[in-house]
Amino acid sequence: MVKKNIIPFRRFTGGPGRHAMCKNLLVHHHNGRFPAKSAKHVLGLLNNLKSNAEAQSLDPEKCVITHVCTQRAVSGRRRTYRAHGRISPYLSSNCHVEFHVTEKADQVERADKGQVRVTKKQAAKNRLAIGK
Repeated sequence: MVKKNIIPFRRFTGGPGRHAMCKNLLVHHHNGRFPAKSAKHVLGLLNNLKSNAEAQSLDPEKCVITHVCTQRAVSGRRRTYRAHGRISPYLSSNCHVEFHVTEKADQVERADKGQVRVTKKQAAKNRLAIGK
């Protein structure tokens, strides 16, 4: 794993430690990490997104991600066994990730661009200016 850029942790800053690399970012926070596992899953989702676009006969080069949303999902419940016959919950915090992709259309020139619309007030001013 090549650690080129750090991901700043702006909200939950109690856990991750402070890194000097955060000074290079525009955000003024000191906490950050290199979340390799999360980045791997997001790259997998983006590859899936590209293959879905090709299956829907869309051009992947023209597709643009317009919306990304993550929401909390139901936590996975497992158990871990402790000393003296006790059991503790061993929960995983899952999430739903949602991407909206639209295909960019080619530039289309407006049909009514040649006509200049003039309001009644502007037309009256123009008539007065011609009469002088």
